Amino acid sequence: MTDNQSKLLVNETSIKGLYTVTFKQFFDDRGSVMEFYRESDFLASGLPSLGDRPQVNAPSTVKGALRGIHAEFAHKLVSVASGKIYAVIVDLRKESPTAGKWQGFELNRGQGLFVSSGLGNSFQSISDEPSTYLYYFEKEWKPDMPGVACNPLDPDLNIDWPIKEGSGMIISDKDRNNPPLKEVLK
Repeated sequence: MTDNQSKLLVNETSIKGLYTVTFKQFFDDRGSVMEFYRESDFLASGLPSLGDRPQVNAPSTVKGALRGIHAEFAHKLVSVASGKIYAVIVDLRKESPTAGKWQGFELNRGQGLFVSSGLGNSFQSISDEPSTYLYYFEKEWKPDMPGVACNPLDPDLNIDWPIKEGSGMIISDKDRNNPPLKEVLK
């Protein structure tokens, strides 16, 4: 195959500290290998290191399931390992010029986002097969880790989730009961 993506591609978005990332991928007759994190490439592209003892989580999420909006005070690199997701990143930093703004991204395998500390990460699985979304944390996650959370169904955010409530959306009570944006930013 000749679809090899031999260089990490990083592009800024309209939210400071949020970058789209196209990962190196190498294809052959067996399938593909996606290089998720190589510190030297990230530093060369202008992104910060994710630290010496990061954590990687890989939740499997069924179609319609919505996770987030969670903003730990640590950088995160997120990517799709399988399936297809609709990611929404919300600026939950009170002092930011883009506080309260959000951007949505439809992501497949090989695509991801670098999410700076304080930006809220959320996603909904939109593929028929379960999606696997990788989270690479700068610091090890702990239940009492500093951060904030916001309700992904807050009408003030007005996020147009691909799979709506009553039409297959699955959301945890915890995420549904997170505070609205105006409470998070006050």
